[in-house]
Amino acid sequence: MCAVSYLNTTPLVWGMLHGPQRGLFDLEFQVPSACADRMASGAADIGIVPSFELTRQDLEILPGAGIACRGPVRSILLVSSCAAGKIATLAADTSSRTSVQLARVILEERYGAEPELIPMAPDLESMLRAADAALIIGDPALRIEATRLPYHVYDLGAEWVDLTGLPMVFAVWAGRKGVATAEVVEAFQESCRYGRGHLEEIIVSESARREFPQALVRDYLTRHIVHELEARDYEGMELFLKKAAGMPAAAAGGPAGGARRVRPVRPV
Repeated sequence: MCAVSYLNTTPLVWGMLHGPQRGLFDLEFQVPSACADRMASGAADIGIVPSFELTRQDLEILPGAGIACRGPVRSILLVSSCAAGKIATLAADTSSRTSVQLARVILEERYGAEPELIPMAPDLESMLRAADAALIIGDPALRIEATRLPYHVYDLGAEWVDLTGLPMVFAVWAGRKGVATAEVVEAFQESCRYGRGHLEEIIVSESARREFPQALVRDYLTRHIVHELEARDYEGMELFLKKAAGMPAAAAGGPAGGARRVRPVRPV
């Protein structure tokens, strides 16, 4: 089973690492794009899958838990040396595919920009030397203090909610057909509930391990990230998948492919 290595995933797997679900699953941690590749290759049967991958891989969603936002997300940042409508080149963090597609949707629909994508590692200054704007996600984005930058900074969670009025789902637990039994789904949901119930423990542990201030971790996990997904979250996800699958193929993140029906294991 493949899980994402970023801070935002920690509550989802806390029960599997420290709680009643410990030992039930063989966990490995990767960046989102690598998790998707592990699923595509068959190396993992269940993973935290970037939502865009649901247009590319034939997977079943394990409902009730994932990574979403209902406003500013803080960890998906578009940093630009010019106003969004003037962005002609975008250096895109190679760790993510969903965020790349989200940036493309927002730039085209909100600002009328269709930049050329340049896949790069998440180093802000290097990215801005190579392109008009930089897309940085996850823990590297959390290390950026937007108010101190001499650039335009766009929080893509807030941008999506402003555009659509719906939440944005960045990743879900998903598996191959037949893998996610009712017992497996329940274990994943319970691991998430266990993590949400032990947030102070997570804050202390992860702030030290990742060298983040405790206040940042607490604010991020309690105000920005949603882990227990509801019907409206999935409504936002379906709209994003429809928009993303309709985008032309791009170098960063690979071809969009045709839209596929996303099948939950059981109704949410």
